[in-house]
Amino acid sequence: MKTKSLVIVAVLALLITLFYYSRRPEPVEVDVLTLTTGQVQSTVANTRVGTVKACRRAYLAPATGGQVAALHVKEGDKVKQGQLLLEVWNQDLKAQVGLQTAQVKATKASAEQACQLAGSAEREAARLSRLQTSKQIVSVEQVDKAVSSSKSQRAACRAALQNIEVAESQVTVAEAGVRRTLVLAPFDGTVAEVNAELGEFVTPSPPGIPTLPPIDLLDISCLTVSAPIDEVDAAALKPGMQACVSLDAFPDKRCSGIVTRIAPYVLEKEKQARTVEVEVTLRDPKDLAELLPGYSADIEVQLAKKDDVLRLPAEAILENNRVFKLDEDNVLHEQSFQAGLSNWSYTEVLSGLKAGDRVALSIGKEGVTDGAKVVIKP
Repeated sequence: MKTKSLVIVAVLALLITLFYYSRRPEPVEVDVLTLTTGQVQSTVANTRVGTVKACRRAYLAPATGGQVAALHVKEGDKVKQGQLLLEVWNQDLKAQVGLQTAQVKATKASAEQACQLAGSAEREAARLSRLQTSKQIVSVEQVDKAVSSSKSQRAACRAALQNIEVAESQVTVAEAGVRRTLVLAPFDGTVAEVNAELGEFVTPSPPGIPTLPPIDLLDISCLTVSAPIDEVDAAALKPGMQACVSLDAFPDKRCSGIVTRIAPYVLEKEKQARTVEVEVTLRDPKDLAELLPGYSADIEVQLAKKDDVLRLPAEAILENNRVFKLDEDNVLHEQSFQAGLSNWSYTEVLSGLKAGDRVALSIGKEGVTDGAKVVIKP
């Protein structure tokens, strides 16, 4: 009887053991990383998408309205500084220039005549003065009259010379009127867009009312990337810092950039996220290849860098600088560590972990908790 009771107890214990064993949690399969050393950078990135911009861009329109009489370029043309791009009808103004130019010639002829007469009168006055002094055959009244006449003629000569300057100034005014009807290239560049046709009437934009410019000119000999950075992060930036540029249109980062401009004011377009506009210029010609103004781009400015330091990838880190460390039996244990430099990819480990430690990467997976038994993915 006693033996039978022991057998029953043993069977019950075995059944209970089998029950709990069958209900045990299955080991969780996780990705595992063995800690090694490498490079860690402290970086600052933009909060909203940036834009590739040409170093210079001009929306060109004539200074005065009128009918397009000549269009000397088309979209995609390369132009030089000072090249004529568009001309508004200006035959009346050109005729005015011709009239004023002819007036200058007439004025110069009149001035020459007046000055010749003044010279003749001065010589006559000098001759009469000598006769009156030496031979007394000319009266004082005649000498006085001749001297006054010579002075009057000289004054007329000076007035005529001044009239030449007035006439030349009038030519300058007329030529300025003609230039107001011309659109010249302010710099070497590429015509990006032409929004005018022969015979159309174009006008400059009224103040405060933007209108479509007849010609859009770009200088793409150099390109910059402009992006907004949070006001808190922007305080640490300085011109000359190294920067990388990422573009949606291309897979690889371009890391020859430097910070060339930090806006001296904070943008208030979004009250909850005020930003500072930062410009990065790519210096390597290879990095400029295939770039076009208008591409969306992100910037990452390097604040500090350390080489050959122990580091953790971002996907292994829990809140408050904690990780799940694996022991020899592949059981997870929560472990804190002291962090150093960090960016979106890596964080420097100052203490709490060592090279060769294994940490779980699948920290968001169900069942990945402190004390859990895990299976390492191949």
